[in-house]
Amino acid sequence: GGAPYTWQQPASPAGGYGTPISPTGMPPSPQYQTQKSPSGPGSVPQLGSAPAGYSHSRNNSQGSAPSSPKLPLPSRGPDQAGKGLSWGQTSAMQYAAEEDDLPESFLREIYAKMDQNANGTVSKLELIAAVTRDKDVAELLGMDGESLLSDETTFDALHALFEEITAGKNGIDFDAFVKYVRKANVAKTPRGTKMQEVFNLIDADGNGSISKLELVAAMQSNAAVDEFLTPGVDSSTVMDDEGMFEKVDSLFEAIAGGKKRITYNDFANYYRKAVVAATPRPPSNRNRPATKLFIIGPGFGNQINPRQSKMIEHQGYQIKWCFNIPNPEVPHFPVEPYLDQIKAEMDAFQPHVVCGASKGGVYIVGLWKRGYWRGPTLMLNAHPMARSLPQESNTVIACGSNDEVYPMNRADLEALVATGAPNKTFLYYTANSGQLQSGQLSRVGDYHNMESLLNHDCLPRLIDATLCKEGPEVHFMRTWRERLSDERVKAELWLGYSPQQLIRLWSSKGDKQGDHLVQVQPVSTEYKSVVAAFKAMPKEEQAYILQPPEVWAKVRVVKVERVENSLQADGSWKPYYKSLCRSLEDQGVEFEPGTHTCWTFHGCDANALDSIVNNPVTGFQPLASGTRSSTLWGSGTYFAREAKYVAEGGFCGAPGPDGTRRMLMCLLVTGMPCLGDPNQKGVLPFRQQPHRYNCSVDCLASPEVFIVQQSGAAVPAYVITFA
Repeated sequence: GGAPYTWQQPASPAGGYGTPISPTGMPPSPQYQTQKSPSGPGSVPQLGSAPAGYSHSRNNSQGSAPSSPKLPLPSRGPDQAGKGLSWGQTSAMQYAAEEDDLPESFLREIYAKMDQNANGTVSKLELIAAVTRDKDVAELLGMDGESLLSDETTFDALHALFEEITAGKNGIDFDAFVKYVRKANVAKTPRGTKMQEVFNLIDADGNGSISKLELVAAMQSNAAVDEFLTPGVDSSTVMDDEGMFEKVDSLFEAIAGGKKRITYNDFANYYRKAVVAATPRPPSNRNRPATKLFIIGPGFGNQINPRQSKMIEHQGYQIKWCFNIPNPEVPHFPVEPYLDQIKAEMDAFQPHVVCGASKGGVYIVGLWKRGYWRGPTLMLNAHPMARSLPQESNTVIACGSNDEVYPMNRADLEALVATGAPNKTFLYYTANSGQLQSGQLSRVGDYHNMESLLNHDCLPRLIDATLCKEGPEVHFMRTWRERLSDERVKAELWLGYSPQQLIRLWSSKGDKQGDHLVQVQPVSTEYKSVVAAFKAMPKEEQAYILQPPEVWAKVRVVKVERVENSLQADGSWKPYYKSLCRSLEDQGVEFEPGTHTCWTFHGCDANALDSIVNNPVTGFQPLASGTRSSTLWGSGTYFAREAKYVAEGGFCGAPGPDGTRRMLMCLLVTGMPCLGDPNQKGVLPFRQQPHRYNCSVDCLASPEVFIVQQSGAAVPAYVITFA
């Protein structure tokens, strides 16, 4: 019934239905553009000299002989001799993460030119044909189409390109193509060029890859390279200090991923992730004034639940309410005639997101079926008529376990969300916890009016999530860090969000027998960062308040000890970290330290704590965990976002003779979390078969409790003694 909706690019502002908002705050232009960031200010010292403020000293290649054995550097030729970095003196950790602006519409156009048979995958033969006949395809992929079939080097380069994009698969799907092109586009920016310059300095023989010998030699002799790779750590003693050599060796293994040499892509990918983790993200709400929302009026709650409407209006969105349509939930109601009316209003307004709730879901389903709308969509309360979701763009479904109007069990909701395209759907779900010993619930799932959307800026965050090019689920997880105080975020950024960043702070090889604790000096930045995270309170009110904040303010830290257990690292959390990164990559999700990892706290008695710290095989043992909390959100080891909850909840065991107690501060490798369930017995739901969710939480809006089911998912980093 009726002509299908035809997509149009609006004249002003640039961008069409379903067009994501750019970092500038306005929808990106549909034309293909690339923006480059200005280079950083200042200059960097030449090879071997130290940047201003660099605390350690070393002998450079042109100075007196060093005390440690100097590794030979292969000749680079006269044009490379004596070169340092030509850009501002800064480390990898100080770069801001970059966004590219290649519109998806442009990338789909290019992909269609390659996918000749339109089967959704590009074979190697199709890629060769597209590069040779189409200059746009060749230029985007950085290939010379004219010489492809006559030059062996060019042909081999295309073969390597195909293998890199497919990662061992038989063809290139659209998501893999987009991921590769956007990474390559970032590499063309000045910051990508800066990273290339560092790589070139390490690649002493200029053969395009880095050996372990070259990495060690560069970090020993070049202060600028050392500061880039390990900011704030003096690696010049790498040939004198076994512990330092082990750290550099571990760094090489982390970048190379098991290979014998590091390619530029390995190098850039590793440090780009480190940049994301070490750089505060811009606030997720920065584009709201430029975002156009089209809201289906019936069912949204403008009268029944007006607080939701006011919440959206107060966030500055450009809103078009569609009120002049009737309640569709009457017997034999004809939906079809009103879809054209809604389409006409959409044509005039040209929204970025369509929102609907409750009975308004009937109209959203109708718009999907007609093809009138295939852009970002937020549906509050999963309407029974929604049997499948669109494949083209992001869709967020919000529902509660206690919905008395449209009751649906969790498995059915997960099945509905699974009908959408991978990483383009997100189920925001709330549910009852298990019962406490008192018989009460620690959390209660939403009813039909979804009260939880009014807390933690939740409803606007769900709207923003529909516009994220990496997918709504990842976006929503990123906003969890915004619930923390600025002081805590600053402290966590300094400590790092990956196991490799933790190991950089170790003062030993971590292989000594017996005690694996090293006291952290109170005057150090490390100590102050741990204390800041320990004492921090979130920006918003906590769900679990056992004592008033004034009581917690009086708690003082007596001692901080760093856990250095290399046997446990090698046997437990390092392998798990690598396997989880591979699992996310298989799902089309790029691992982000700080999004897929987080800092938490854990309490236990003295015997358990000593076992966690010193066990040479595994620290935490979720399958052997106690049952005190297992009936709340399922089995596993429980961790709290705030130390206050652990201390006040009596989880730290009996005080010592001096009245002090101890608590663990841990880095969790959370991956992709789902909402916990008291009936979960260590096996979480599928996210994308055969991949399951990696941990569970007590609340998707602002989790305060994390439950891990794998021992390697928790890195015991510090023991905090407090009174």
